[in-house]
Amino acid sequence: MKTGKQAVLAVSRTAGRLTAGARLLPSFLVVGAQRCGTTSLYRALAQHPLLLKPVLHKGVHYFDVGYDRGLAWYRAHFPLRAGAAVLAGRYGGRPRAFESSPYYLFHPLAGERIAADLPGVKLVVLVRDPVERACSAHAHELARGFETESHFEYAVELEAGRLAGAEESLRARPYSVHHSHRHHAYLARGRYAEQLDRLEPLLGRERILVLDSHEFFAEPERTYERVLEFLEVPHLGYPVFERHNGRSRPKSLPESVRRRLLDHFEVYDTRLVRWLGGDPSWRR
Repeated sequence: MKTGKQAVLAVSRTAGRLTAGARLLPSFLVVGAQRCGTTSLYRALAQHPLLLKPVLHKGVHYFDVGYDRGLAWYRAHFPLRAGAAVLAGRYGGRPRAFESSPYYLFHPLAGERIAADLPGVKLVVLVRDPVERACSAHAHELARGFETESHFEYAVELEAGRLAGAEESLRARPYSVHHSHRHHAYLARGRYAEQLDRLEPLLGRERILVLDSHEFFAEPERTYERVLEFLEVPHLGYPVFERHNGRSRPKSLPESVRRRLLDHFEVYDTRLVRWLGGDPSWRR
């Protein structure tokens, strides 16, 4: 038997499907990276009256693990065009629907699907120190029960074997889900330049905004202004900036391990310079 909340969600999804043709599709997506502040940015943007979040939850995960459900299912998650027209009249700007699913950046098929189904869409990407991101991701997956190896260093050693053949498998079976690719890619998800280079020919450099999450948390107003300018949305005041989905920091890595991982990421961090317009904060 469904709980009250599950019943409400089921009714909402059914209603959404029935009215899918009258609903918006996203104008932009926050696509990752995982554990880089995407939830905090999403909640700040959702306070803008012309930026319309999904009806039910933050991340729809259509272009990564839900693509077999079809575009009408995806569209059902977003607000009605009629409501958006009211907002346009009230605030003098075009409302834009959006969502945030951090696996989109890393999934090998998501970029192709986004480019095909959302022509003209813009992408917002956040990056952070990839060593810190890897530690945070391990703690996150461990807490959620998707990781069984409690020692970060050993989980990193297991990664190559866990992810061997994962991308090939996902391309061969496009609607499948690879558990380790989604939950155990501690180093691979921090090689941001690889993922951005895959997206660039699909969408174009001008439709991808890459932000340093350290700078976002240090100066949220400035980052918020950059995002609004990128989206061509009028500035209507600042939201309340809060940090979401944080976890207690794991014990410090031995300096030798941190140095080894920083060396691993150095070539990829160097390739981020053209996306960020300068050195990433963790390399200054």
